[in-house]
Amino acid sequence: MAVSSTVRHKGVRVVTMDYPPVNALPVAGWYAVADAVRDAGNDGETRVVVLRAEGRGFNAGVDIKEIQATEGHSALLEVNRACYAAFKAIYECAVPVISAVNGFCLGGGVGLVGSSDVIVASDDAYFGVPEVDRGALGAATHLGRLVPQHMLRALYYTSTTVSAQRLHDLGTVHAVVPSADLDDAAFAFADQIAAKDTRVIRAAKEALNGIDPIDINLSYRFEQGFTYELNLAGVADEHRDAFVQHGGTLST
Repeated sequence: MAVSSTVRHKGVRVVTMDYPPVNALPVAGWYAVADAVRDAGNDGETRVVVLRAEGRGFNAGVDIKEIQATEGHSALLEVNRACYAAFKAIYECAVPVISAVNGFCLGGGVGLVGSSDVIVASDDAYFGVPEVDRGALGAATHLGRLVPQHMLRALYYTSTTVSAQRLHDLGTVHAVVPSADLDDAAFAFADQIAAKDTRVIRAAKEALNGIDPIDINLSYRFEQGFTYELNLAGVADEHRDAFVQHGGTLST
């Protein structure tokens, strides 16, 4: 289980998540993503980052079993800080970040892709935020960057998912390709960015962040406050316990 970072060629850095069986990241995994992306942006030789995953799906969110196996609130506090760090690192990375999404992208996974610059997805990919079913809140900020506002509310209240093709129709997923072609498609798009003058691209990234209509870092932290309230009230523990007792199945 690890997050790896490799240089492909021409300044294309590939950050890969590999946490079997479903890429539900533990606290250390979220911090590892943050560190890898931050280091990539700080490297003057890096022109673009591709964030991808091995295994059945891109990301199943946080490792709920880790939280429930830890006494007190330390794991909950750390996972919230770690997710915030990962999302912030991607959003503020000095170079564009392309998310290559295979299979499921749930909860914190939506936080990752919603913080990135471009999304390329496999034709079997789907996205959703099942936080309501887990007694928590979060990543509505990032889901709101992928879908219109009323669609966001419908998806969020019901914990249902949306396909990559639907997001492509909405204009938020750049391309949908067969699973076997996902990496090649993401790398091909990365090569287009890497071929540009990196000084201009880095300036463009900073400028685009500067004109965003909301501060996504503050917006996400606001959401997290309600998660803490639900935990103090004991609501979140009930839902997380039920999730673990039922085998921790993915929402669809």
